[in-house]
Amino acid sequence: MDNGVHEQVDAVLRKFDRESNTRVWQGWPQTVVNAFMALVAVYCIYSTLFSNAQPEARLSFFLGVMVLSGYLLFPASRKHVRPNYIPWYDIILGLLGSGCFFYFTANSLHIIKEMGRITPTEITIGILGLLCLMELCRRCVGIPILVVAGCLLVYVFCNKLSFHTPLKIILREVTSTLFYSTSGVIGTPVNVCFTYIALFIIFGAFLERTGIAEFFIALANRLAGWSSGGPAKVAVIASALCGMVSGSSVGNTVTTGSLTIPMMKKAGYKPEFAGAVEAAASTGGQIMPPIMGAAAFLMAEYMDLPYFQVALKAMLPALLYFAGIFIAVHLEAKALGLKGISSKDLPSWGRLLRTVYLLLPLVLLVWLVASGRRTMAFAAALSIAAAFVVGLVHLVATAKFAGESWDRAVALSLKKALKLAYQALFTSTRGTITVTVACGIAGIIAGCITTTGLASIMINAIVNYAGNATFIGLILTMLCCIVLGMGVPTTANYCIMASTCAPILCQLGFPKVAAHFFVFYFGIIADITPPVALAAYAGASIAKANPVKTGLNATKLAIAAFIVPYMFAYNPQMLLVDLPSNLWMKLGYLTIIAVTGLLGLFAIGAGLNGFLRRRIPAVLRVILVLAGLLLIHPNLVTDLIGFAVVLGSFLWLRRGTVDYRDNVSVV
Repeated sequence: MDNGVHEQVDAVLRKFDRESNTRVWQGWPQTVVNAFMALVAVYCIYSTLFSNAQPEARLSFFLGVMVLSGYLLFPASRKHVRPNYIPWYDIILGLLGSGCFFYFTANSLHIIKEMGRITPTEITIGILGLLCLMELCRRCVGIPILVVAGCLLVYVFCNKLSFHTPLKIILREVTSTLFYSTSGVIGTPVNVCFTYIALFIIFGAFLERTGIAEFFIALANRLAGWSSGGPAKVAVIASALCGMVSGSSVGNTVTTGSLTIPMMKKAGYKPEFAGAVEAAASTGGQIMPPIMGAAAFLMAEYMDLPYFQVALKAMLPALLYFAGIFIAVHLEAKALGLKGISSKDLPSWGRLLRTVYLLLPLVLLVWLVASGRRTMAFAAALSIAAAFVVGLVHLVATAKFAGESWDRAVALSLKKALKLAYQALFTSTRGTITVTVACGIAGIIAGCITTTGLASIMINAIVNYAGNATFIGLILTMLCCIVLGMGVPTTANYCIMASTCAPILCQLGFPKVAAHFFVFYFGIIADITPPVALAAYAGASIAKANPVKTGLNATKLAIAAFIVPYMFAYNPQMLLVDLPSNLWMKLGYLTIIAVTGLLGLFAIGAGLNGFLRRRIPAVLRVILVLAGLLLIHPNLVTDLIGFAVVLGSFLWLRRGTVDYRDNVSVV
């Protein structure tokens, strides 16, 4: 990637991704800050593996380190982004915020023994710590989640004041719960972040530096580049593979899209369609096993399931999601009469086989997690070491291929590998800060809900409103997830919805696994749903396209993401729930679900696209969409009716010659 592309990627990331809008450090300040961030990453690895401290002590210290790092990296506004500039008040806020958490660490045993009977000084420290954390959240995560937390805090105070509780007692109770207990800011989300997510963010950073992203793109080119509209299909496959590792919709859209979007435009796709393909596929990377971004670890904790089982249950829905995008891309390519990439421009299988060893760290991670012989932390740490070794081997092989002698190749490669490892350590800390802060605020939200009993009130209200109409409950939950997810990271969105909406779905009779996957999916697709479709807007910026049209195209392409959650809500066998014990019957169930689901998505995709060998009449488009929905509904009668309608429509449309659409993309 040349310097011009690097600059464009950096500019787009700073505009649409708060994680990337960081201070600019140069010279010796950059060296000091990077060294500190690298040490923070090393601390995360060491403490996760070897720390035996009380949860209150280690989690508060972890948050203190993250707050101090956050104020070093994230400015109060974009106006403050200039070389080696940090205002005096940011220094004070960083020291004050981290100092509050460090105070809790140093006095954790005493505070635990007091059981909530904290002093006025400790109340003040707790309030200052929470305020500093919230300000850092505004900088690196965004305002929407703070609005939710703020409204809940107001509700907590109003609720307690209604019982004529003195303000002094309210402050003590709220501060004790939200700051000094594991029911608040250092609750389950931060605990999972400290135990699992931080290590896997570091692993992802190491894996990216092995050159695996280039391998994924080359593999995608080889698999699909030759077919109709090949570059768009390459974008779908490559973004699914890369997004699984990166865990950031916007970051994956920009980094992968800087290569794939120009390829799609060159092939003949409209700019808004090219940006939409990349955004939809990159967003879906977070639901792609085995890594699934970061939220999968939280799902495992909330559902009380091993992580590997969560990844296994996510497999079929994820494949259907990407199959839906792939089908839409294929239909658009056929409509425009687009060709694939020339065979001479495709990477050879021999070249891919020579670098297949880049997958070893990922394979090792999956094997360690699946075997269950080691802890998740150990599996992640060993995979990080494997990524370093594999990256070193790749550098040596590249140097030898360039004609260097063995001695020089090893020396140069070792130096570069150490430099890349150092970069991976300090860049991973930036991602860890954002997730940790989001998890901390999510903990505050969960604490407010628990303290007031708001969850029970919401559950009763929606259950009474929905009655026996479970579909209404699903629609209300979907809208909550999408609205809340606008501008909120997936991890924080899932934490909030898992505390509020997932229990509602469980009360309506849906299995716990289906309820949590439902809110997880709709929290993710908020990144491509207008009006705040950050991933789509980032794709539009790379494609130089209209952002609104790009967002609408991305929503249409990701229609599977709106349908698949309803599929597994009403048919939990899709998530490997309530399957027969017999292996062959189990495989039969899953095959039927997969085949009818794919055919249904194909029918819906054709109806929305408006082209299947010829322009589809408006009435038939509606019929195809309805037939697709019938196929998706888990019922033998609806499956047979839907299949007959789709087959009849396809045979009717096959008559005559192919009639290409006049290079117009239907939004």
